[in-house]
Amino acid sequence: MSPDPSPGRDGASFRPTVAFAHLGCEKNRVDTEHMLGLLSEAGYGVSSDESDANVVVVNTCSFIQDAREESVRTLVGLAEQGKELIIAGCLAQHFQEELLESLPEAKAIVGTGDYQHIVEVLERVEAGERVNRVSSTPTFVADERLPRHRTTGEAVAYLKVAEGCDYRCAFCIIPHLRGNQRSRPIESIVAEAHQLAAEGVKELILISQITTNYGLDLYGRPRLSDLLKALGEVEIPWIRVHYAYPTGLTDEVISAYRDVPNVLPYLDLPLQHSHPDVLRAMNRPWQADVNERLLDQIRNQLPDAVLRTTLIVGFPGETQEQFEHLAGFLERQRFDHVGVFTFSPEQGTAAAELPDPVDADIALARKDRLMTLQQPISAEANARWVGRTVDALIEQHNPDTGAMIGRCARFAPEVDGEVHIEPRADGLQAAPGTMIPVQITGSDIYDLRAEIVGAASMVASARSSL
Repeated sequence: MSPDPSPGRDGASFRPTVAFAHLGCEKNRVDTEHMLGLLSEAGYGVSSDESDANVVVVNTCSFIQDAREESVRTLVGLAEQGKELIIAGCLAQHFQEELLESLPEAKAIVGTGDYQHIVEVLERVEAGERVNRVSSTPTFVADERLPRHRTTGEAVAYLKVAEGCDYRCAFCIIPHLRGNQRSRPIESIVAEAHQLAAEGVKELILISQITTNYGLDLYGRPRLSDLLKALGEVEIPWIRVHYAYPTGLTDEVISAYRDVPNVLPYLDLPLQHSHPDVLRAMNRPWQADVNERLLDQIRNQLPDAVLRTTLIVGFPGETQEQFEHLAGFLERQRFDHVGVFTFSPEQGTAAAELPDPVDADIALARKDRLMTLQQPISAEANARWVGRTVDALIEQHNPDTGAMIGRCARFAPEVDGEVHIEPRADGLQAAPGTMIPVQITGSDIYDLRAEIVGAASMVASARSSL
């Protein structure tokens, strides 16, 4: 890795440009953004285009087999292009020395609790070292003082409220990759939220492994409700919470969803299954008597709640009867959005050693059946929004049709649908990042169609954003 010799304003040499490739979840994205911020502050150029640099930091995912394969494909592809690699994130945490041994192009590995040292790592690589910067047990969590360069555009930001997980679900390797839960203080989170509001953020998405357990490690009890109330004072129109586990959805938390005006009644509930025996095998026995009672409670207290869940099929030992129980649960509960995954055995987890594996073709057929069951349910949920006037956050324009594409509150970015807004006869468009009122005019399984209402306010909003 040779630095660009071009002199800077003070006569010193510029540091080289480093490219970034980001893989995996939004929690990983925040780590990437901190590395970008740290390198920028240290004088490195940073780019998302690998052709711009000889050195590429690849922030990898290792959550399931498909994610690992994507990470490995990316690394091998960049190595074949002659790039020098800094491997960060979950794959680095998971396999450590194996990556250095198998990829000569890998100049360093950086663990999930070590990305704050990225500048030091790059400096050591520049000096000719091969660097292993992976703590055996991750303990770090970033706060508002760590530089950050956002990659999500002006209007949307993710805010990590905690890192790690204290649960030990049999199928999940996250505690091994990310460590135990460590929450940030409420004051730190609110301070960062104010920073993001000043940058023009209109949608703030709170993330962690189990956001409803926020604060348990720090305060001795979960304090998500207190956090949401404090964030109600921040001038950001939409605050969305991801990963609301059933155990933390107390009356107090549900009340905060209802009473704090900028907290969206959108609940992402990773339930995984419904049958008590499967949940017990998953090491989630506490959930079996919670699911339906909790969902009834949410709907009673939050009648406009948008409910999303993720489910796993093909878990070892899952019988046809247990799968039918899950299918019936899905039909009964009528979630707005559902993601279905086939079980992936992860080395180092309890489930990887369980007997009675489900044939891969059977698991895939079960996934397909659940998704087929869910499609008319999602279509019906979307259809109920036709006729409503709602705010839409504009994200892009369709250059072929002139339509604006955005989201309303029922859609989280990247995982849910979109709102396609018909072009105006006068050709006026709102800029990306603008929030405008629209009336929903049509729907399908995944998306909504809309037209602009309130022309005067829309014109003022659009012009002020251009």
